[in-house]
Amino acid sequence: MERVKGKVVIVTGAASGIGRADALMLAGEGARVVLTDLNEDQGHDVAREIGSAALFVRHDISSEDDWKKVITAAQQRFGRIDGVVNNAGILLLGSIEDTTLEQWRNVLRINADGYFLGCKHGVAAMKSSGGGSIVNMSSVAADGLPFCTAYSASKGAVAALTHSVAVHCRSCGYRVRCNSIHPDGVITPMTLPLMGNPDPATINYDADPTSRFCDPSDVANLVLFLISDESRFINGAQMRISNAY
Repeated sequence: MERVKGKVVIVTGAASGIGRADALMLAGEGARVVLTDLNEDQGHDVAREIGSAALFVRHDISSEDDWKKVITAAQQRFGRIDGVVNNAGILLLGSIEDTTLEQWRNVLRINADGYFLGCKHGVAAMKSSGGGSIVNMSSVAADGLPFCTAYSASKGAVAALTHSVAVHCRSCGYRVRCNSIHPDGVITPMTLPLMGNPDPATINYDADPTSRFCDPSDVANLVLFLISDESRFINGAQMRISNAY
């Protein structure tokens, strides 16, 4: 039960949902985790739940200054960085006709710019310390869904960014891997309100084997694998988590 023992991993959006599940699972398998989020109260709650192996830092992922602050805090507290899980993001529903330019820019600022910065500063931190693993949270929406144009575009950008980073790091011999995860529906505080706040127990896979909604832990299991050395020869992969294909 120590698949990532000793590794230091930054997890963005760790106050709730998938990020919280990632942080708890990584810590449970021996990692030291740097949790980041804009929600300070819930972020500190998760850090307290983990204990001394966790550090919480308030973090706007679209801010380069904030990324520098997070990297510095992680290195000062734990001495190194071995993994970055770019998980934080926002979901906006809207077709090409409904989405405003302001909405488009805001979604791309967070979901694309934020991940670019996470990869840029993650690579810089890990390339000189023996390498590591970057996991980017994309989505099946990266294929292009008509009801969430800006979100789809942002997740498509994440998929392309992931491949670009993976090829660059390999060509430079950095031993830094970069992979993306593409979930279908995930039962989180972000998605439930969009569905009318149903009881999660009635829509998950345990209740309905045809459900397209998984639990955050289903995603965290794959994050754990991609951060661990078990996946050391997996680089540039786009890995779906879906019951629909």
